[in-house]
Amino acid sequence: CFLKLLDSLSGVSAQSFLHCFTLTSSAFNLQVATPGGKSIDFVDVNESNMRWIQDFRMKSYANPAKLESIDGARYHALLIPNCPGAMTDLANSGYLAKILQHFSTENKPICAVGHGVAALCCATNEDKSWVFQGYSLTGPSVYELVRQPNFASLSIIVEDFVKDSGATFSGMSLLLSRTSHFV
Repeated sequence: CFLKLLDSLSGVSAQSFLHCFTLTSSAFNLQVATPGGKSIDFVDVNESNMRWIQDFRMKSYANPAKLESIDGARYHALLIPNCPGAMTDLANSGYLAKILQHFSTENKPICAVGHGVAALCCATNEDKSWVFQGYSLTGPSVYELVRQPNFASLSIIVEDFVKDSGATFSGMSLLLSRTSHFV
């Protein structure tokens, strides 16, 4: 299994990463990957997760692999935690698109949490149709996004993209995406 993270000014939600990593590491050998292999920038670090994040940074697997060198055939599952910057960093990633296309073709499990759902937008078929056409996705609603200070500068509105691309979308509260995770 590999955890896909982003290279963003907005970082990766510490709480979401903690839950995703803890849940999956008991069943899978994990590989963390970021664009260029850059170190993980955690956001929303608080007293309850700070110790875990510090311990994580000391482990060898805390050094991410380069997304550009990831061969999707070597992995059995893909997990994208809540990444607040996914709408800018991942929604157009050609490297991630190839990985997602492989996972979809091979029917391998993909889980995207919260804003991480935006990462799925980059995956298109040769005919430019979306790989996840016909799927049902859940992520932050337009209503929730409008309440963010950076709304005007977002390059993609996931709910609109998903619906325009032939899939169904259920909006969720950002508060829910920070406190609960469904796998």
